[in-house]
Amino acid sequence: MIKAVLFDIDHTLLTEMPLIQLFLPQVYEKLSKKFGINKEEARDKFLGEILARRETYEWHDWNFFFRLFDLDLRYEDLLRRYPHKLHVYPDTVPTLEWLKEKGLKLGVVTSGPAYQRLKLELTGLEGYFDAVVTRDDVGAIKPEPKIFLRALEELGVSPREAVMVGDSLRQDIYGGKNVGMKTVWIARDGGEDFHFPDFKIRTLHELRKVLEVV
Repeated sequence: MIKAVLFDIDHTLLTEMPLIQLFLPQVYEKLSKKFGINKEEARDKFLGEILARRETYEWHDWNFFFRLFDLDLRYEDLLRRYPHKLHVYPDTVPTLEWLKEKGLKLGVVTSGPAYQRLKLELTGLEGYFDAVVTRDDVGAIKPEPKIFLRALEELGVSPREAVMVGDSLRQDIYGGKNVGMKTVWIARDGGEDFHFPDFKIRTLHELRKVLEVV
């Protein structure tokens, strides 16, 4: 019997893309002046470092890259300055409301640092969750087992009593399956699932049908 549902944050519950599109030009401007290069070269330099660290511990933290280039930016400050640039998907709140009404425990498992909690706070989502585990809480990122196990422990459920919902086949689906949870891949833009997740959905509204059969 399913007693808990765990969620990823970015591209699952909300998107920070409008905020990224706002601050990246500021980053390129700063780097252009700092290194005496044009903005296109600055863009390539910054994004090159990000791509080189894809899926690593550091990759999940904007502040790491700001520090790497000695930029006077902090992601927490950007979040507080532009909270309206965090866009919660229209299906998120109705789904969380429904799950809470069903008596299910809700948790978040994120490879991002502690400022992920600030995202939930600024968007009004924080109160829906009984447990929120970031990489900083365990010194690990998904798909490492201990980040999932910490969330399950805080919720007081076993892996077989929980479902993991996320947009990353590697982090969320492989990670969730590896500890014994049922997995739901949310592919808002479609994509090939390679028959890997237990369920594939396009919107969170479809979770209702999933939970009827797990």
